[in-house]
Amino acid sequence: MANLPKFNESYDLVSSKVIGSGNFGVAKLAKHRATGAVVAVKFLPRGDKIDHNVAREILNHRQLRHPHIIGFREVLLTESHLCIVMEYASGGELFDRIVDSGSFKEAEARYFFQQLISGVEYCHSRGVCHRDLKLENALLDRGADGNGAPRLKICDFGYSKSSSDSDPKTTVGTPAYIAPEVLQTKKYDGYRADVWCCGVTLFVMLVGAYPFEDPDDPKNFKKSIMRICSVKYSIPSNLGITAECQSLLTSIFVANPEQRITIAQIKAHPWFQTNLPSMGAADGALAPESTQTIEQIQQIVEAAAVNPNGGDGAAGDDMMLDDDDFN
Repeated sequence: MANLPKFNESYDLVSSKVIGSGNFGVAKLAKHRATGAVVAVKFLPRGDKIDHNVAREILNHRQLRHPHIIGFREVLLTESHLCIVMEYASGGELFDRIVDSGSFKEAEARYFFQQLISGVEYCHSRGVCHRDLKLENALLDRGADGNGAPRLKICDFGYSKSSSDSDPKTTVGTPAYIAPEVLQTKKYDGYRADVWCCGVTLFVMLVGAYPFEDPDDPKNFKKSIMRICSVKYSIPSNLGITAECQSLLTSIFVANPEQRITIAQIKAHPWFQTNLPSMGAADGALAPESTQTIEQIQQIVEAAAVNPNGGDGAAGDDMMLDDDDFN
């Protein structure tokens, strides 16, 4: 790893505790020695699984700098892992907040939905569709002192596509959130599919259940697909969800993506406009901008594709980090 930046030159692990896991790696907390900043680090085992998809995730994330998107800092190497260093959101996943409360009142759901749409709109303005928007990929931050109002931050760009990539063709994402056109067509508009995912996220916040799962058979994936494709869902009447909110959901859950409401139209919707924070009021400071160039990142990722210890960097290795990895 001569001349390539190493994790242990700048960071120390805060603990060995895993704070998150994804397709091929785990995330842990670390501290930047020079500044004392606590960061989240995603560790991906070196080897064949470090490919163009990993490079795309990193480069797409690198170009996004917004208050409602987890900030990208840099990529580094250990002897066994590629390390993606990111902003740390101390409030955990929005999913866990829903689990704890069961569901949100309309005002709280709108508060987070407004932030989600702000972040998604920015991604789209930069030519990036996320393709896996869900409660687990919405983290909460409470500011440096941990006492501020929770601020939503979108994370995990592993399935993202940019305008420079080919059109989305593969069926990716999380089944409960997936748009019907992703299931039915060879090519689809990733931006319009993101809108559908935002609608599912809003529904779950309000109802505490997934819209297209059969309530009598929630684990039956085939039934869920049929319900997604036929846009079969219902909102429990006892929740008292307003007509304006229901009209927004109806405009999002449209099978034909060409007829689905757009991000701009969501922002203009009366329900969305209610209690909308003034410009910048909920934003807070941006994470520090990454100083790594595209060329430097590509060089590090290419080096990570080679496992110096042999083997293929199997996904199971990501749970086996020990002190020797950081020396």
